[in-house]
Amino acid sequence: MENPAPGDPFPAQHTPYGPDTVFTADFTCERQWVAGRTWAYPGGGPVNPGDDKLDHLVSDPAHSRSGLFKATRRPDGDWDTGLLTTEGSAEAFMVRTGDVLEARVRLPRAIGAWPAIWTWRDGDQEIDVFEYHPDHPDLLEFGNHVRGTGHHVRDPGVGRGAWVDLRTEFGARSVVWSVNGIRAWADGRGVGHDWRAYLIVSLSVCAGRYHPAPAPDTTELTFEVSGLVVHRPRPADGGPAPMIIG
Repeated sequence: MENPAPGDPFPAQHTPYGPDTVFTADFTCERQWVAGRTWAYPGGGPVNPGDDKLDHLVSDPAHSRSGLFKATRRPDGDWDTGLLTTEGSAEAFMVRTGDVLEARVRLPRAIGAWPAIWTWRDGDQEIDVFEYHPDHPDLLEFGNHVRGTGHHVRDPGVGRGAWVDLRTEFGARSVVWSVNGIRAWADGRGVGHDWRAYLIVSLSVCAGRYHPAPAPDTTELTFEVSGLVVHRPRPADGGPAPMIIG
């Protein structure tokens, strides 16, 4: 697939009917989200130093359940961090090939913050809807670890404290990302026809290997998600989109 330059209009979805919403995030809902643990971290957490993170995952609702994800400094040098995942929840929702995720986020201001929306299942299946590091204030990172590719894009609408609209289409042959309604990148590799994975929303803290750690006088980091939905295109026969849990 040809990869257009950022600024090109985002293309219309090639489906015969409009997509149906199959998931609307309610971060307060314990049936939808599990807080403070993920099998993307060794042993399910709470720490992941091998990935250059100072995280110590906590289930404290104040760190994630309001949609305002927080990280707070601990006396031992690590940080209590907010993470939510659909893995292990009662609903066990997974995104699937062809789904479209839309989210509105407010990026952090402080150096050392590492927010992300991503997917995970069985030690892999990771697609990064976005990652962000305030030391590169106008840059967003995208990744398709299923097919070993990634990209970053600079955008004047991206910056510390900025509200950003994100859109990711998990196509079988190409994953497509957009930022603030503009197509940013199509990877031309996709996820394959049978891909599925759980959702994760997290605020990590950089340990300093790849991006600077927080300043010594920083005690709290924040990142906000005001909305997250997943659409699933309807079948070609015009029937409703299948509501598949798990």
